[in-house]
Amino acid sequence: MTDKNQTTEKKKNPRKARRFKRGTRTKPEFDQKIISIRRVTRVVRGGRRFSFSVSLVAGDKKGSVGVGIGKAGDTSLAIDKALRDAKKKMITVKTTDTGSIPHETSAKYTSSQVLLMPAPGKGIIAGSSVRTVLELAGIKEVGGKLFTRSKNKMNNAFATIEALRKLPGTVKRK
Repeated sequence: MTDKNQTTEKKKNPRKARRFKRGTRTKPEFDQKIISIRRVTRVVRGGRRFSFSVSLVAGDKKGSVGVGIGKAGDTSLAIDKALRDAKKKMITVKTTDTGSIPHETSAKYTSSQVLLMPAPGKGIIAGSSVRTVLELAGIKEVGGKLFTRSKNKMNNAFATIEALRKLPGTVKRK
C-alpha cells in the first residue's frame, strides 16, 4: 500500500506547455534615449486633433550613433518611427584608443552651434542632448560647449552629429 504523503513528486500539467523560457529575450542592438517628446495639436472644424512628435538618439556605445524623429497618433508608434529614422541616419565615429576624439571640431545646425574638444582624463563634460549623443556614441573623454541660446534639444543633437561627422574616419552607416 503506497501512501500519498510519501510520493512528494509534483506532476507537471501536460496541457500547460511552456513556449518561452525566462531570460531568453535578446538584447536590442542599439540603446536609445528620448531627448524630447511633444504633444502637437491641430485644430480642425470638429475640434482638436492630437498627435505626438518624438526625437530620440540611438547608439551602440561602440562608435555608431544617430538621431531620429518620429510623428504619430500614439507615443509608442512615434518612438518606433523615430528609432527607424535614427537607424537610417546613423554614422560611425572613429575614436582614439582612450575613447576620445582626435582633435577639436565644431558645427552649426540651424541656430545651434556646438564645439567638441578632446578632454583626456576628464570624462564627458557636456550637457543637454550633446551629452546623450556622446554617451551613446561611446566617446568617453570629450568636452562639449553649446554656443547658442536655443534650448531646442533636437537641433543641439543634430549639431553634435554634424560636428562628429566632420572628424576624420567618420562614415555614414548602411
